[in-house]
Amino acid sequence: MSVCAVIPARNEGRTIADVVNQTLLTVDRVIVVDDGSDDDTVARLDGLAVDILRRPAAGGKAAALADGFALALKGECSAVVTLDGDGQHDPADVPRLLEAARAYPDHLVLGARIRQRHHQPAIRHFANRFADFFVSWASGQRVPDSQTGFRVYPRRLLDAVRPSTEKRHGFVYETAMLIDGARAGFPCVAVAIDSVYRAEARPSYFRPGRDVWEIFLFVFWRIVRRALYLPGLWRMLRTPTRFSQGNG
Repeated sequence: MSVCAVIPARNEGRTIADVVNQTLLTVDRVIVVDDGSDDDTVARLDGLAVDILRRPAAGGKAAALADGFALALKGECSAVVTLDGDGQHDPADVPRLLEAARAYPDHLVLGARIRQRHHQPAIRHFANRFADFFVSWASGQRVPDSQTGFRVYPRRLLDAVRPSTEKRHGFVYETAMLIDGARAGFPCVAVAIDSVYRAEARPSYFRPGRDVWEIFLFVFWRIVRRALYLPGLWRMLRTPTRFSQGNG
């Protein structure tokens, strides 16, 4: 399996080099999408074997991911790993996610932050659990961490599902991948990982109020369009979360 990593980055000068160096040990290719940074993010990548896409202005995470996916799919990769440039995701966990991807082909693999959850800020914890319930309903499956950006996408899923990349849909994009992916035949499987919050990382761009509201509206519309999607709710309530075996 040929694997490419896509790392969206905006003002990640303090952490990006370490994230990229560690990721290079686990995948065949790394693409960093610089989303209009005005710090030294790009300079920190000098000398590293990484492809850099530079966006002249910040367009949001959705657009950055879409640009990275487009470049990755021009190559021969069969799967794309995504992780954030702020150090929240440990690249040492990439092999565990890839093991799950091999065991569950045509599944979207989620690095689910269910270990050390007490490290999460209370408002983030509530917002994530709120989103998880409705995303699980809309996708007809148990989703233990719908907002994680640490994922492995099979190539066929990226070819089949193309969500909106409007800036205001920045965090809706990954939710759409879960819901529309499941409905297109690409369910999710989870690998348990730690919740990591590094002191040197910049503040999160995720806004628990506004972004959760955008996600809720998107998900609610997906449910309403299918007459409340009661079969999806039933499956979600009756089916346990699918975890990859041996994920530690």
